Formats: sequence, C-alpha cells, structure tokens
Amino acid sequence: MAGGRRKKFHFLRIRALGREKESFQHEQSLIGGPGFSRVIYCNNPERHKVLTYDNNYVRSTKYTLATFFPKSLFEQFRRAANIYFLICAILSFTPLSPSSAITSVLPLALVIVAAMVKEAFEDWRRKMQDIEVNNRKVKVHRGEGVFDNAQWRDLKVGDIVRVEKDEFFPADLILLSSSYEEAICYVETMNLDGETNLKLKQAVNATSNLHKDLSFQNFEAVIKCEDPSANLYSFIGGLQLEEQQYPLTPQQLLLRESKLRNTDFIYGVVIFTGHDTKVVQNSTDPPSKRSKIERRMDKIVYLLFAILVLMSCIGSILFGISTSEDLEDGRMTRWYLRPDDTTIYYNPKKAPVAAIFNFLTALMLYGYLIPISLYISLEVVKVFQTTLINQDLHMYYEEADKPAQPRTSNLNEELGQVDTILSDKTGTLTCNSMEFIKCSMAGTAYGRGVTEVERALSRREGSLSAKKVTNDEGQVEDSTEARPSIKGFNFFDDRITHDNWVNEPHADVIQKFLRLLAICHTAVPEVDEEAGIISYEAESPDEAAFVIAARELGFEFYERTQTSISLHELDPITGRKVERSYKLLNILEFSSSRKRMSVIVRNEGKLLLLCKGADSVMFERLAKNGRDFEEQTKEHINEYADAGLRTLVFAYRELDEEEYNKFNEEFTEAKNSVSADREEMMEQVAEKIERDLILLGATAVEDKLQNGVPECIDKLAQAGIKIWVLTGDKMETAINIGFACCLLRQGMKQIVISSETPEIKALKKVGDNSAVAAAFKANVLQQIREGKESLITSSKNSEALALIIDGKSLTCALEDDVKGIFVELALGCASVICCRCSPKQKALVTRLVKIRTRRTTLAIGDGANDVGMLQEADIGVGISGVEGMQAVMSSDIAIAQFRYLERLLLVHGHWCYRRISSMICYFFYKNIAFGFTLFFFEAYASFSGQAAYNDWYSTFYSVIFTSLPVMALGVLEQDVSAKLCLKFPMLYQEGVQNILFSWFRFLGWAFNGVLSATLIFFLCSRAMEYYAFRKGGEVVGLEILGTIMYTCIVWVVNCQMALSTNYFTSIHHRYIWGSIILWYIFLLAYGAMNPTISTTAYKVFIEACAPAASYWLLTLFVVIASLIPYFTYACIQLWFFPMYHQMIQWIKTDGQLDDPEYCHMVRQRSLRPTTVGYTARFEASSKRFEENTEGH
Repeated sequence: MAGGRRKKFHFLRIRALGREKESFQHEQSLIGGPGFSRVIYCNNPERHKVLTYDNNYVRSTKYTLATFFPKSLFEQFRRAANIYFLICAILSFTPLSPSSAITSVLPLALVIVAAMVKEAFEDWRRKMQDIEVNNRKVKVHRGEGVFDNAQWRDLKVGDIVRVEKDEFFPADLILLSSSYEEAICYVETMNLDGETNLKLKQAVNATSNLHKDLSFQNFEAVIKCEDPSANLYSFIGGLQLEEQQYPLTPQQLLLRESKLRNTDFIYGVVIFTGHDTKVVQNSTDPPSKRSKIERRMDKIVYLLFAILVLMSCIGSILFGISTSEDLEDGRMTRWYLRPDDTTIYYNPKKAPVAAIFNFLTALMLYGYLIPISLYISLEVVKVFQTTLINQDLHMYYEEADKPAQPRTSNLNEELGQVDTILSDKTGTLTCNSMEFIKCSMAGTAYGRGVTEVERALSRREGSLSAKKVTNDEGQVEDSTEARPSIKGFNFFDDRITHDNWVNEPHADVIQKFLRLLAICHTAVPEVDEEAGIISYEAESPDEAAFVIAARELGFEFYERTQTSISLHELDPITGRKVERSYKLLNILEFSSSRKRMSVIVRNEGKLLLLCKGADSVMFERLAKNGRDFEEQTKEHINEYADAGLRTLVFAYRELDEEEYNKFNEEFTEAKNSVSADREEMMEQVAEKIERDLILLGATAVEDKLQNGVPECIDKLAQAGIKIWVLTGDKMETAINIGFACCLLRQGMKQIVISSETPEIKALKKVGDNSAVAAAFKANVLQQIREGKESLITSSKNSEALALIIDGKSLTCALEDDVKGIFVELALGCASVICCRCSPKQKALVTRLVKIRTRRTTLAIGDGANDVGMLQEADIGVGISGVEGMQAVMSSDIAIAQFRYLERLLLVHGHWCYRRISSMICYFFYKNIAFGFTLFFFEAYASFSGQAAYNDWYSTFYSVIFTSLPVMALGVLEQDVSAKLCLKFPMLYQEGVQNILFSWFRFLGWAFNGVLSATLIFFLCSRAMEYYAFRKGGEVVGLEILGTIMYTCIVWVVNCQMALSTNYFTSIHHRYIWGSIILWYIFLLAYGAMNPTISTTAYKVFIEACAPAASYWLLTLFVVIASLIPYFTYACIQLWFFPMYHQMIQWIKTDGQLDDPEYCHMVRQRSLRPTTVGYTARFEASSKRFEENTEGH
C-alpha cells in the first residue's frame, strides 16, 4: 500500500483553457522581502529548533486554567449590580450596616459562585471538543523512511506527513507526491469555502517521484514562502531542491480542515501550523456575548442605583437637619433619643458627619431596590430554557440522531429579536448534492419529479397533498412511491426511461441530446471491478449528475483516455447496447466569462462540436435552421427557473475538415502563447467556432435543498426577518440557489456588482496594478451608486430588489469610505447574496450589518469557513452536518437542519424573549415595591436608619418567598401555543421591536411597584397606628407593623404574578400559592426559635398576628386595593389597545382559528410586505397573471 500507484487517466491533462498564468517571475521576486520571510527546512527538525514557529495546537475555549478565575470574575463584575452588592458586602462588616454581615455576603457569594460554575461547565465542553480535534492521528516521518502515527498537536513546521483517503489535513501542507502517477490529488474544501466540488491539486515535477515511504529517507529541501495570512486563495513560495528552484502556487497548497478525496494517499510537508494556518487566521477569538436585554438591564440597574442614591441623599439631608435640631441651647427636643448621650451616628453636635454616615447606611438599606437574585435566577431559568430547546422533538433529526443543542444559555432571549439572518449556502441551505430532475428535448418537456420549491408553491395554493402531485398530463404522480435511490438522478418519466425514448416523435434529436450529455464533460469514470459499478469523479456535482443521467437513460460513459471517450449506448435500430468510441480532439472548458463548455469529437467520419451553456449565451449562437424548438425550450427554461432549477442549453453542429483544421491551428497557437492575453486569445478562437449551433434541448438540475428550506425561509420572511446569503460559491451557483430557496424570483430586479466588467478587463491587460486598483474601486463605487438610484426608483413603484455582489467587489465595498453607501443599498434590498466570500469577508459583512442596523443578527453555517461569521454575529448557529465540527464548536446553538431555524426562532425565540422580558420586569416590580415600603417607613421614622423588617425577612424576600413563581414564569410562560406562533409569524415582531422590554414598559412596571408600595405602607400604617392590637390594649409595635406589611407585600406580588400569567400549569399554582404558605410556615418556625436568633420575629405570629381578626381582614383589603390599578389598566388595554398576541388569544377564545378571512385580517397587521419566500413569489406570479389577463 505504501508504494502503490494508481495508473489512471485524469482530466488535468486534457484541459485546454488553463486558469493560471504561466509567468511567475513577478510573484517569485517578492520572496525574501517584507511579508515573504518564512523559511521551512523540510525533513530537518534540527534546523527548526532555533526557529520560533507556532505549534499545531488549536483551541476554541474562552478560558485557560490560568485565566479562568480572573477572567470569569471580570465577566461577573461587568454586571453593575454585582459591583454594588460587593461594596455593600464590604460595608456590612462596619457599624454602619443596618443588617448582619452574613445576610449581605451570603447571597452575593452564592450568585457569583453559581455563575462561575456555569461558565466553567460550558467552557469544559468546548475543551473536550478541542481535545478531540488536537488528538487526531496522522502519519509523520520519523527518519530512515519510517512513518509513525502522531497526534495533530505534536506536528511541527518542516515535518513530512502522509495523509490517507478521507482524512482531514492536519495543518497547511505543500503537496510533494500522491498515489497517482501525475502527483495529483482531489481535495474537498467544503469546510473552508463551502464548495462541494473537488479541487485538483498537483505537486511540482521535482517531487512527484517520491511515491514510497523509503523515498524520504534522505529527502531534504528548503521552502521559502509568504508569512501566515488569512487569504485562502493565494500563496507565493519557492522550493529549493538539489540547487534547483521550483515555484510554488496555490496548486500545491493543501489547507488544514480540507479533506483528501478519491486519492489513496499523499505526502506533504508542513508549512503552517496551529494558529498560523489559513483557516485559523480566518477565525477570531471566542467573544463574550451578552444579549441586548441584559445590556439594557444594566442601564435599568444604573437608573435604580441613581434613584437609590437620590433617596439616600434626601433621607440623609432630612436626617441631618432633624438631628441638628435635637439639642438646642441645651434643651432636648426628642428627649427619648437621649441626644446628650449618644454615638457619633446620632450626635446633634456633629450632624453633618452623622448625615454622611446615615447616607452610607441608607445605601445599604435601600439596596433591595436592586434584585440581587435576578442574575442567578436568570442563569437558572436560561439553563431550563436550553433544556426545553434540547428536548424539543420537532427539532430532533432522527437520521443523524442529533437534537438541537444550545451551547450557551446567555443568548436565549436574543433568539426572539433577530432582525437579519446571514446564512452560508453549501451544507446550510443545500444538501451538497445535485440531482438531474427534468429536461426539455426537441421542444417537449420530460421529467415528472417535483422540486422543493414546487412543493412549497403548491402547498401555498392548497393543491398539493402530502403525498401526491399532479404532472403536466393530469396524471397523478405518487411522490412517496418506493423507487431505487440513485445519487444525482431523480428523473421519472416512462416516455424516456427503460429505453422508451426510441418511440418518441423526435427520437433522433433525443439520441443526440443524450449522447451530448454523456460526452460533453471533463468527468473521469472509476470502475468497481468487484461490484461492476461505475462511479464518476467530476469537477462539479452538476457535471456528475449529467453523466449519471446519461448512464441511467442508456448512454453509459465508461472509459476515457487522452484521445477518446467510450460509451455503451443504445442502438435505436437494433435495440441493443453497443460500444462506441469517440475520438476526443479538443475541450473548450467552461469559465465564468464564457458560460459554456464545448468538446470537439470525431465519430464515423463526422466532426461534431457538442456544446452546453447558459441560455443567455447559447440562444444567440444558434443557426437560423437550428431554432426549431427555440420558443418551446425557452418556455420550459422559464418554468424550470420558477421551480428553482439550474438550467443549461444543449446544442451541436457538424464541422467540415477545413474549418476545423483552421480552428485547431489558431487554437494551438493561442494555447502555447505565454503572453498575459493567453486566455483571452483562446476565448476569441473558441468564439469563432461556437456558432451556427443546432438546438437540442435543455437540462434542469436541482441543487438539492435541505428539506423544508423554502418553507422555512418563507415563514421567516413573513415574520419580517431579512435574510442574506454569504457563500464562497460562484455567482451563477449562488443565484440559482437564490431562486431555488425563493430569495430570488422571476421579475425581481437584480442589482449585480461584479469585478468582471469590460472596463476592468481592459485595464488588466495594461498591467498597471495601482491604476487597476484605483479604477476598480471607482467602478465598484459607481455600480453601488447606480444601485441606489434603482433603489429609489423601485421604492416609488413598490418593487422588490435583490443585491448580488462578488468577493472582489465586496473587498472594496467594505472599505471605510465605501461601506456606508454599500450598507444603505443592501439594507434597502429584499435579498442580498454575497458570492466568493472569504471567511474574513463573511465576518466583516456580519459586523457591518450588526453595527449599522443596531439590531440582532444571526449567522448560520456548517463549515470552518463560517466560524468568523458565527462568532461576529449576535447569535451564531452551527449546522451539525456530515462534514466537520468547526462551526458547531464555535457556535452558540447547534441544529441539524436549516428548517429547524423556523421553530427555534418563531417558537422558542419568541417564548424565551417573552419569558425573560416579563421575568425581568416582574423582578424589578417586586423589588421596587419592597424597597419603597422601606423608604416610606424611613420617612415615618425620621430617616433614622431603622429597618422596617427583620434581617432574615429581607434576605429571604427575593431568595425564597417571591423567587419560585417568577422562575416558573421564566421557564413555562406562553402567550400563544407553538402552533399559533407558526400560524401567525408576525407575532415575532414583538421581539424585534422590543415591545415587551421597552423603557415605556419598564417604567409602567416601576410605577406599578411604587403604587403598590404606597398603598401597602399607608394603608397598613394608618390602619394600625392607634389600634389596640393585643388583648391587653397594647398598640402595634415595629415588629408587628413590619410583619403585617411583609405579609401584604408577599401576597400582593404573588397575586400580581397570577394576574399577569397567560399560561397556567400545576407548577405555577404550586409555586405561587406555595410561596405564600411558605411565608406563614417560616413565620411560625423562625418565631419559635430563641429570641437571640429570631430577634423581632419571636412568636410575633402565633401570639400577636394570628389571633387578631384585623390582621387577616387588613391583609385581604390591602391585597385587593393594590391589585385594582393593574387589573383596571389591563382591561382597558385589552379592550381598546390590544397587542398582536392578545388578538390571537381572542380569536382562539372565540373559536375563529379556522376562519380564513378572520385569520387573514389579523395577519395583515404586518408592518411591511413580504418580499421574499414562496408566498411573495406566489403573490408576484398572481399579480403578473392578473396584469396579463387585463392586458388581453
């Protein structure tokens, strides 16, 4: 195996249109200069000991063992409330404290420790994933031609490694040789650039003969190259071997996280390791993300702290004034306080000092305004919320046994506020596979398969059941009928399959079409001799789909040499399969500028040019006598495009010998040219012969979307969420996917900003790089300005626009002086597709959208090339797909399929946002209510610093007696069911607009808290002030008044919770009424303890409160009086100013959920029209149909 060589022909040797320039002189001259100083001594570890290159260990964790304690503490004390409570805990050890030290320190310590444990647990999971990656094995040369297994983490620059089939490359390597004679290998870079087609790499000739382990026994070489950079698509270097220099290009570079495919093994030398590798250079450190609600919560804490300081100032000033008046001319005004014999804290002679001390005491006393248990309660609630998300069976992918997996709980509520989704394409929207599904031959449409887009459209029209669709002939096609599954082939039509095409009216045209399908490509067959099955290696998945389709329809491509292509094809005359060989003369390759591909073959004395390409370039090349089926084919192509399919037009022509000889002479001359115009010269020669074609038909290939993608995008669009696609794919591919997933539609104007304009091409010929760069930027800016003009025009006509921009243009658009106008244009478009994006560009675009919109952004992807984007976005969602775990490891939430995003956002996102918002508002309400009763009592007691309540009453208020109901609210609250969340997606806008946690809403709850405190204090104090409470005639003392007020406030805030809860469960009842009962149990148990422990609570309930009927009647009266204001406001708001979710609740209560007109009326409360998705496509098609009907 070590020395095995695969002797097989590969399409690298038959390329006619090379894509790389043959001149490397300019690039090679850079080596050794700034930015090109790296030197690698291959297979010579001794020389590398003096060099300080990075090791190959890669980590994605937020903390290390050394940084965990200081960094996690910093995370906790980023929260303003925790800083305040720390100060209070320190002051609690001084005589200034109104309560014991333990009641101040213990709650803070519990909060901080619990939060740090949670952070440690989440980072430990990341650590385990890092260990799995870093401990992968690879074979490394240890000397004497021996290769042993080593862990990735132990690799060093200069090591020779042997990577085997289907293994990932452990670092950035230079290819030295492979199992193929030509020293080539196939590489899958999906984790890097999102592309599924295999890339062909080839070693330099000098090392191509190193095909055995023993070949490296005495191998030594020196590589000089560029320094580590983030650019995936460029590399400049040179290999020095035996005093000879060989240029190195991206053709020899194998990047970490890409995978070896269809090649038994390769040998390579490590040039970049660890954080120097290009994939890691494209990533950023894991950020510390905080939700917008949590950041606003900090502002509320600042506001409450300001109120607290103001209250303390007012109290201390009034205290200072009253204290100074306690002793005037030796006469005591408040003699019972003994101002003539007191401490400095109450000394009338030092009233200013006493006022300052009173201020510090008040700061601690009123600290209950700020809820210390809020943060820990939020942490616990969010963990429970993530558990519910994880256990949702509607987001469980059974095939791969993968549930939704929140990897952090910090951002749950952000899921309900997403304004823009930035999505990768390959592996995220698509399944990484192409399927031949339909075709048009001789003007007749064939193929009865149904695309995802067609299913979605049909469901929208209500004409498609879950199992059956109707084909063009009116026959019912059972889409769930069991058929053998063939990857790349989803074509069903009895008129063509099973060799029935020979009976069709234009059988000769169909024969030529299928023959062209089997010949016009650069795929290579691979025969499994044991199973007798032929598979194909192709540059792109759609090309593989073509040859598979030809095979299934009777034209099996089975052998290729440098000069011929051999088929097993059906002879329509004899009805038998025959072997037929076609002499391959030339291949005119596909390129983005040509948009077509041709082959010239000779068969039975005939010279044939077989051509396939985009309809935009093919129809104009048809001969006058070759347009017999043009109108029908165009009509079919439009139908295929509407169905989200990728189309190519097929045509041919016969050549005469003289014409071909002239072409071949010119083409050979252009091909052998070494000038900068080489490619253009070849294109011009090809242009002359690719004319006067005869149309055969067109193919329709489905870039297979993941199940449910169009429906998911449509639902998200209806929810008002904008969707951008950022992909490393070519522009044509991205546009096709845009149509397939309904981000684009027929009739939608496309603003295309491309780097391939005629002006730029002309400048490149001159070769002045600085002039080209300046002109290129000016050209991009001009295209953006023209796009903005189109945007203004379309806004007047209510037209939807789509922006499509390529990677090179995006580089200019992201510059500081351009990005402002670019993002204005992008935000004004209904769809945005960025093509050929590098990972860094994806992250920069995400950052730009996040900063400029100041709204929540969500990035979703599945590959290592998406890591920067996921980390930059407010929320990063990783697709736990088939290939790689880099995206999942760097994400905040992992799901198995894109379609689960619908439920994640519209259901769980909406619920989490509502739960967290309501929970925080309620927390502040109950603490403001509690804190202001303390303030009112202080005013009643001349701001003396005397607490109204027992120390442990105050400590347990937030921790026990009011915490469980609010946690039940945070975990279980629902305004509407999951089904209704999906039925009325515009409900999601409540979160996007932050309606439930606006300043207005918070101030409303704060006012309710102050009002409740006012009613509780004044009703209790006035009712009990002169009342003979005990049987002996004693009036109410501090301990009884405090207990009565505390009882009322526990009842009020818990009943308030019951009033504001939409969704009651048995848990809610247990927690709400249980908390009230627990207060009475605590009062009994705590009051029964020794007076030194229970202090003012000693037997206060059993001896004083419980026997008095006035205690129970007053409690009932105060609770009702305190709840009436909220109840009145809620009724008025519900009847006259209902919110969107309340309207949905009403139609559910009234039983009108099945009334389509009423439901449609509720949906029309949309704040903006839906411009993308199959709903928008259906409405646009209906509008065009109506306009055409009116025109006729």
